Amino acid sequence: MFGINGGEFLVLLVVALVILGPERLPHYAEQLAGLVKSARRFAKGAQAQMREELGPEFDDIDWQKLDPRQYDPRRIVREALTEAWNDDDEPPAKKSTPATGGGLDLGKKSSTPAATPAPVPYDEDAT
Repeated sequence: MFGINGGEFLVLLVVALVILGPERLPHYAEQLAGLVKSARRFAKGAQAQMREELGPEFDDIDWQKLDPRQYDPRRIVREALTEAWNDDDEPPAKKSTPATGGGLDLGKKSSTPAATPAPVPYDEDAT
């Protein structure tokens, strides 16, 4: 619970008792109970509204998958790259091209000259 263990919670409770005193403690305890009840009502209302708007798909949602703590950029990139290779059956470097007649071979000279890249446009207003 918020990274607080049992001993720390007891110390905080004793400090609250000393600071608030016996006169104001019941009033603040009632306010805390009301806050917790209203938070529960809000959460249940939001859940009911989501269930109503999403319909039957609400029960099919995998909430564990949407947990931000599961986010791992390395895994996401790895999965995206393997999906791209699985779609094409071959990695992009091994595809045959008409110019080379096969895979990527740097030792072989191509009979067609390499295309020169177009010059990059220069915008004086942007600099």
